Amino acid sequence: MPTRTPIEVSIAISKAVQQADVDVIAAYPITPQTHIVEHLSELVADGELQAAFINVESEHSALSAVIGAAAAGASTFTASCSQGLALMHEILFIAASLRLPIVMVVTTRALSGPISIWNDHSDIMAERDIGWLQVFCETGQEAYDAVLQAFRIVRDPKVQLPMMVNVDGFNLTHVIEPVYLFEQEEIRDYLPEHRQLLRLDIDHPLTMGPVGVPEVYTEAKKQVDAALVGAKPVVLAAWQEFAERYGRFYQPVETYQVEGAEIILLTMGVISRTAMSAVDRLRATGKPVGLVRLRLWRPFPLEELRNCVRHAKIIAVIDRHLSLGAHGGPVCLEVRAALYDLPERLRIFGFVLGLGGRDVTVADFLEIVDRAEHYAAAGQPEEYSLIGLREV
Repeated sequence: MPTRTPIEVSIAISKAVQQADVDVIAAYPITPQTHIVEHLSELVADGELQAAFINVESEHSALSAVIGAAAAGASTFTASCSQGLALMHEILFIAASLRLPIVMVVTTRALSGPISIWNDHSDIMAERDIGWLQVFCETGQEAYDAVLQAFRIVRDPKVQLPMMVNVDGFNLTHVIEPVYLFEQEEIRDYLPEHRQLLRLDIDHPLTMGPVGVPEVYTEAKKQVDAALVGAKPVVLAAWQEFAERYGRFYQPVETYQVEGAEIILLTMGVISRTAMSAVDRLRATGKPVGLVRLRLWRPFPLEELRNCVRHAKIIAVIDRHLSLGAHGGPVCLEVRAALYDLPERLRIFGFVLGLGGRDVTVADFLEIVDRAEHYAAAGQPEEYSLIGLREV
């Protein structure tokens, strides 16, 4: 059985990458992902990981190097966040369009301006439509497991797409938690050998990434979308096998105290743990409140979400990013679209909080529930509210 070890979550992530036996790592240091790749560089330098560690001059170059290595058939890893992820932006689409099985950890962090090194989800929400599989983690154990699962998923011949594991910066990456770490032999059978179906090979030449004239561009994009949606059964199968082997269960949408809940909080990432405490406190007073957490972000878990909230009267969607000019946060906008045809009695209200690393407390969730009930009773339009907004 694996041992439970107190470990910094970033180091646990790097251990998972090591156990996946990657061939090439390229990354540029940016807070708060630096500890992950620093530790990987130490493992390579000490001979504990037989991989090439490529030093690059920017995040744009890091992803470009990883794409080149993946196209040549290597198992690859990188990590980034915030402005670094934004610098990768134009290259992220290419990785998906070339169907390259890359794994990236994003240690979510606020985008400038103003300059902020603290945590929210603005960086990853700016990268919703890049064609990568994406999951969110709540704990160090989930982050470690999710990286191993990601390598399993992207290596499946039916997927061959890149995948992001989103981990809240500082609030998760830099904390020390007890994590069950596998011995290498325990995880070996779960992880398939890396094999790139389409790769650059001088003995079997092919072209990757040519110009897409109007006659083929739409069809190319449709193929990536179909592959991303079609990857969902592989994700579920990988999670199911992980549960059967190791006893830890993961679902695209996870719930807490939703039985009989008329009011549902919907969260993503590490703040879900704080939301659970708020739900416990409200349940103790007799208020029928539950919690839904989105784990799988892309492909979007439409049917699972609809099934979880079908009997609710109010949904309070919590975003950690504000879509400027769009009347709310991106998660709330997608949830509304997903649930548009559920019964008219269902009211969906958006709340934005925790921007730029501002603390998210149990009191914030209690306030959200109060506001949502008030808005519903008053027949207020389903606009969004900023929680903790100060007078300026």
